[in-house]
Amino acid sequence: MTWTTRPRFEFGDLAVIESGEGPLVILLHGVGLRAEAWNAQIDAFGAAGFRVLCPDMSGHGRSPFRDPGGLLSYVKAVEPLLSEPSVLVGHSMGALVALSLAASGHEHVRGVAALNAVYQRDPKAREAVIARATSLSADASNDPSGTLRRWFGGHETKERDACAQWLTEVNPAAYKAAYSVFAESDGLSDDDLSKITCPALFMTGADEPNSTPTMSRKMADLVAQGRAEIVPGAAHMMPMTHPVEVNSYLSGFVQECLI
Repeated sequence: MTWTTRPRFEFGDLAVIESGEGPLVILLHGVGLRAEAWNAQIDAFGAAGFRVLCPDMSGHGRSPFRDPGGLLSYVKAVEPLLSEPSVLVGHSMGALVALSLAASGHEHVRGVAALNAVYQRDPKAREAVIARATSLSADASNDPSGTLRRWFGGHETKERDACAQWLTEVNPAAYKAAYSVFAESDGLSDDDLSKITCPALFMTGADEPNSTPTMSRKMADLVAQGRAEIVPGAAHMMPMTHPVEVNSYLSGFVQECLI
């Protein structure tokens, strides 16, 4: 799989990759990344007869940074993309945005898939993620080595190299703002999760230490049409590192929701 840059179009304050034709799937990336993190899914859904919209988060990729005012600003930036019946697929912070839109009862959300989503971190994990957010500079590029160790361990791969480049290139103020929102959130509340009435897929890696399998299973139990899938041998960057397994689960789910 290659992680080359794709063309985009401007949609409000977002730069968006569009690919394929058919029912709509919207892919939302995580903090510090960009739309190309979904390259394997963009190709798979396009080949399967779906239209894909994949935006860069504010200040990431080619989207300009509009100093956001919290999670709601990220949700509101994505919401206009929901112009027709759609499935939302989010990774990490993108999952938080996707779940928030699903919980809002938006008429065009036919399904939501939350990959590597957080839910009620334990005190140690909460303290660590807040400390990382506090330590980030808004004025200079941040050292990605710690993040890459958490995501990939000691493995040197093309996926790691791509993420290293994106984390280095991202607007540091945008990175700090997005990471702070992610760190300060423990995921949706039980009450908000219970408001999700569409089918919901919660997926994470078996080796994911931060967005754990237990979190995904607990969230799935709170959603009327929720289910959890755990990808063996995968960790945080499973859409990139385990695309065959991830795409297999997502393909069946999206077809169920839209066809």
